[in-house]
Amino acid sequence: MKMQWQGVIPAMTTPFDEKLDVDHAALARHCTWMIDSGCTGVVALGSLGEGGTLALDEKEQVLKTCVQALAGRAPVVAGVSALSTAEAVALARSAENAGCSGLMVLPPYVYLGDWRETKSHVAAILSATKLSCMLYNNPVAYKVDFVPEQVKELVSEYPNLEAIKESSTDVRRVMALRILMNPEFQILVGVDDGIVEAIEMGAVGWIAGLVNAFPKESVDLFNLASCGDKQKAFELYKWFLPLLRMDTVPKFAQLIKLAQAEVGKGSASVRPPRLVLEGAELAEARKTIAAALAARPAN
Repeated sequence: MKMQWQGVIPAMTTPFDEKLDVDHAALARHCTWMIDSGCTGVVALGSLGEGGTLALDEKEQVLKTCVQALAGRAPVVAGVSALSTAEAVALARSAENAGCSGLMVLPPYVYLGDWRETKSHVAAILSATKLSCMLYNNPVAYKVDFVPEQVKELVSEYPNLEAIKESSTDVRRVMALRILMNPEFQILVGVDDGIVEAIEMGAVGWIAGLVNAFPKESVDLFNLASCGDKQKAFELYKWFLPLLRMDTVPKFAQLIKLAQAEVGKGSASVRPPRLVLEGAELAEARKTIAAALAARPAN
């Protein structure tokens, strides 16, 4: 399936059972729900998917489950992150073999290299398959900032790099990228509480987090902002923002999974070193979710 880097594409959570093994049946149901709700694809094995806690064979099985569940209805994108370049390349090739349509390419975990080293790592992934690729820029989380000039350099050398997930939290980057890149290059954002501003600057896609619990509202917000219905977008955004801000803090995986549990669409279970929320932290999160649900816009 040809990859279209547009629309609302969930950064999928990875469901775990009581033994903290991947719950593949729940994962398949979740993929289907996302697409039934209007999402245009799914991204598996990202940070929200707790990819760093999954072994390589588990990652391969997650990708196969997602591809089988969607059965050609929508593309599956594999998040490619690893400590070593060799493992990242192996995962990229496994994603292609599993039937994925695209790759989300991350810098290496832990080691913070210079541009020569980081470019070499990314280039190895881009060269490993013929799949369409999206570079993931998140300097807040990974301490590596792919500035627009570096992105242009990569695109000029690797034509399968067709998009970027721009998560620097600086909405000005969207315009900077648009000015430097060809119109065919697609700009998506991964910061939930900056989506309307990014669309205003020209972003065409959203790698979304809270969509895992609120897919209809996420798709509606994206569509309203994209078509320029500013008043309706503002009203929905105002309601949604307390939830969307859960995507921008260190315990975003715990919070988003809790939101899924509270709406009856998942479990709050996470793998260590993450631990489920408790005490005042849990109470405050539940208060925020309950308030949002009480004021939830009518369908």
